[in-house]
Amino acid sequence: MAQFKDYYRVLGVPRDATADQIKQAYRRLARKYHPDVSREPDAATRMSEVNEAYAVLSDPQRRAAYDAVGAGRRAGEPFTPPPDWDAGFEFSPDSFEEVDLHDVSDFFAELFGRMGARSRAAGARASVGRGEDHHARIVLDLADAWLGAQKEITLRSPQVDADGRVRLTTRTLQVQIPRGVRPGQLIRLAGQGGAGPGAAAPGDLYLEVQFRPDPRFRLDGNTLITELPVAPWEAALGAVVPLSLPGGQTLRVRVPAGAQSGQHLTVRGQGLPSQPPGDLELIVRVILPSAHHPKARELYEQMAAALPQFDARRQAAADAESGGARS
Repeated sequence: MAQFKDYYRVLGVPRDATADQIKQAYRRLARKYHPDVSREPDAATRMSEVNEAYAVLSDPQRRAAYDAVGAGRRAGEPFTPPPDWDAGFEFSPDSFEEVDLHDVSDFFAELFGRMGARSRAAGARASVGRGEDHHARIVLDLADAWLGAQKEITLRSPQVDADGRVRLTTRTLQVQIPRGVRPGQLIRLAGQGGAGPGAAAPGDLYLEVQFRPDPRFRLDGNTLITELPVAPWEAALGAVVPLSLPGGQTLRVRVPAGAQSGQHLTVRGQGLPSQPPGDLELIVRVILPSAHHPKARELYEQMAAALPQFDARRQAAADAESGGARS
């Protein structure tokens, strides 16, 4: 696991240091530790740490991202980025391209590697005569993709103030979420990127879609996967049972007679409503009535008396063997 790096301590500057203070600290340390001139025994290692710290703190967007997860952390403690920590963080793809350092720490790779990979996938689409494209990640509920939605999103963007310090500014946008949008898909907002030079047109904003974990459903591509709880008699005799979909609709699902827990049922075209629509993958889960209920306990006792030869372990082994033979 990566260990947290205190880049401010590496450069010997306060957390509210200006851009000039950071540059001056870097130059001072470079004169002390550069391998070509330094007599320090660990000069190469220290210079590598200084270069990495400067690569982060000298860039407003990398510095803002670092500050977003660094508050209250101590150097050397185990570090894993919090889930969705960078959601709503607006940045220019150029700031998260690979940094020209010979040897970055695991911490740097853990924090900036994912953002760099996403920015390279989005691409820096700036061209001569227009503003730079920006990129951000938004986190939606599965129902938003199921029905389509109008969402109000708040984006954070780093800016350098008149004193040379990085501040996060926020802006709110109304965004139309298209029906059937998938994780990783980009929503383009024309003209919402960086300002163009002079009177030139601004760049575009690309929103990368991710979904919050859903307590009932998960996606594999455009295939929707969930459990289908059924009663023992529904599994044994067959039944048509209701299933609530992410958008609130109710689907009637046919359970074949003799269905077993763990069995997969596929309903074509009832997954994510993309083009083409995905499938719905159901995993049967047989739910037994509690034996604490007097009537249920009485029926269990009757079954035990009426089926003395039934051996669940032997039946499971036979089912597994026959399944293996069929495959």
